[in-house]
Parts: sequence; C-alpha cells; structure tokens
Amino acid sequence: MAVFKFEALDMEGKVSRGTVEGDTIRLARSRLRDMQLTPLKVEVLGDEAAGLSRKRSLFERRGLSSAELSLVTHQISTLLTAGLTVNQALSAIIEQSENEYTKEILVSIRSEVLSGNTLSRALGKYPQAFPDIYRAIIHAGEESGELPKVTQRLAEYTESRNILKQKVLLAFIYPALVTTVALLVISGLLIYVVPQVVGVFEQSRQVLPLLTRMLIAISDFLRMTWPYLLVLLVLAVWGVRKALEQEALKYRWHEQQLKLPLIGPLVRGLNTARLASTLAILVGSGVPIISAMQAAARIVGNLPMRNAIDEAIALVRDGTPLSRALKTRNLFPPILIHLIASAEATGKLDQMLESAAVQQQREVENRVSIMTGLLEPVLILVMGVVVLAIVLAILLPIIEMNQLIK
Repeated sequence: MAVFKFEALDMEGKVSRGTVEGDTIRLARSRLRDMQLTPLKVEVLGDEAAGLSRKRSLFERRGLSSAELSLVTHQISTLLTAGLTVNQALSAIIEQSENEYTKEILVSIRSEVLSGNTLSRALGKYPQAFPDIYRAIIHAGEESGELPKVTQRLAEYTESRNILKQKVLLAFIYPALVTTVALLVISGLLIYVVPQVVGVFEQSRQVLPLLTRMLIAISDFLRMTWPYLLVLLVLAVWGVRKALEQEALKYRWHEQQLKLPLIGPLVRGLNTARLASTLAILVGSGVPIISAMQAAARIVGNLPMRNAIDEAIALVRDGTPLSRALKTRNLFPPILIHLIASAEATGKLDQMLESAAVQQQREVENRVSIMTGLLEPVLILVMGVVVLAIVLAILLPIIEMNQLIK
C-alpha cells in the first residue's frame, strides 16, 4: 500500500493538507471523498514517483535536528514499551507530530515497514535524519528481541547528547553577542562619530597628540576600506572552509586543536564523552565490541582521535585488550582507560563506559563554565580599553586648547 500526500478542501472550503494510504491514486482520492474532502492535489510518496526522489534527496541533505530526533525517539520508546507494534507506534507519532517535514519522513518509514522491511532498514532510507549509530542500535534491538528496552536507552542517549550540545552552545552565545556588539559599536564610533568630532581639531591647525593622530588614521582607513574589508572577511571564511575540506589540512588543524591550552581539553572531553556513551549503549545492546567501535568512530569529530580509534580496532581484532589499544596514542583521558581496564576485569564494560561518559560530560560542562567565566570579563575589559582610548584621543586636544587659552 502506497502513501500519498494530498491537498484538499473540507466542507467549509478550507485547505487541508496531510497524507492518506491507498493502493492507487484513484483509491486515495476515493478515501478523501469518504472523509468529506474534495481533493485538489494528490502525490504519491512511494519509490516509484519522481517526486519522492526529490523529496528524499531533500531529507538526506537536511536531516532532523537533535531536538526533533530526541523527541521522536522518546515517543517511539514510550509507545513500544506500552505494547504497541512498530506500525501502530509510527501511526500514533504521525498523528501527534505538528512538523510537516518530520511527519512526511515518518509516513514514508511506516510505508516501508508495512511493505515488510524492518524498522532499521526503513530508517536507512534517510541516513541524514537517522545516523549510522542510531540505525545500528535499532538493528541490535530487533536482533535481540528487546526493541522497547533498546529504544528506551537510545532515547536517553539522544537526549543526553542534545542536552550537552545545548549547554555548550548556550554557554558561548553570550560571549559571541558581546563580541559582535562591541565590534559594531567600535566600528560605528570610528567610521561615523570620530570623523565629525576630530574635524574641528584639524581646522585649528594645532599639532594634535599622537593618540589623536593614530585615531584619525584608523578612522580614515576604515571609512575608505570597510566595504573591501567586509568582502575580504567573507572570502577568508569561505577560503578556510574550502581548505578544511581537504583531509590533510583538516587533520593538521584538528591536531593543533588538541594542543591548545583551553580548547584542547574541551575538544578531547567532548569527543571522549561521545565515544564512551556510544560504546556503552551499543555494548549494552549486545553489539560486538568491534562493530560498536566502528560505529562509535564515525561520530568522533576530531580526526586524530578517530584515527586512534581505527588503530585500536585493529589491535582489538588481534586480541589486544580495549584499554591497552586505546592507550597506544595517548589521546584519550587516563580515567577512561582505567575505567575500561577495570570493566574488562569485572565484565561490566557497558556500566563503566556509562560512568566514563557521565564523568566526561561533567568535566566538559565545568570547562565550558570556566572558559565563559574568563571570556566575559576579558571581552568587557577589552571593549572598555578601546572605548577609553577613543575618548582620550578626543579629549586630549580639548585639554591642550584650554591650556593654550589660559
């Protein structure tokens, strides 16, 4: 049975949009009329339609936000735990969803499930919306027959990742806003305010103080070149992004990130938290350690750390313990290595990995708090010094003129 997207008029003449199932477009239109709707436009959401090809490419390019993915996962987990089938759970979520984009993805996934595909295979139609790690966990739940339990852990995993991401982003919003406002205020003073004020001093033909002359030079330079500087900034950002698309340059940049005093520990902590939490849920779901490490490596953003995981996979495949394999490159925190070594001795790897993930998340939050706590006063101090310099450059000639008059 295919799924169709429709636009129709209800009894009051209002346009209604949604989806309807049917074997053919004619049956879909007939079902709409039974619902007292006058069909205006009916398009199939099946693979045979060119429209889906365009829609699917759009899904693959855009994906779901972390918040949307977390919400959908929680809904699936709750409904499956309540005893509903996968098809019934998807139908309920589709009715509940207010986001048309998310609804259309779920409608297509339900269509795949009704056609006989497993949920993990249906999710594989949209790799950008549902990452590899997500599908691997769902597949493990299907294989073990514990899909409700696995989706519950998956919901907790997606929520914790989303919370950590939001905390990091929100922590840096204020410093970013302060920096942007400071640059705009200082630029406005130098480009528009300073020239009008210092023009009076230039007409007096007196020798201006050095600070004032420097301010006038900077102001003249910005007034003449600010459009070019703006274009140059845009080109520089574009050039850096293009350069980082090259694997060798990107690797060196990520390598340098790990060596920076404040940024390095933060990057290492974020990636370690991702690795530990991913391994914990995969191993706890019954996924073999090699497959779990291969899936976890794909969500580690730092290339040197990802390469270290790939090397560790080869060592583990040859019989080396996981703790010793991860210790080879010395890129992961010692506490993670010690917890894994303890887990290998006690056989509680998933629990120890979960503890390591929680510990790393707390450490990341503490580091972010320290960094933002340092950034805010530094930014305010720098802005105050610059504004003070501008004020002094304007006041010094006035003071000298008053002294000459006396």
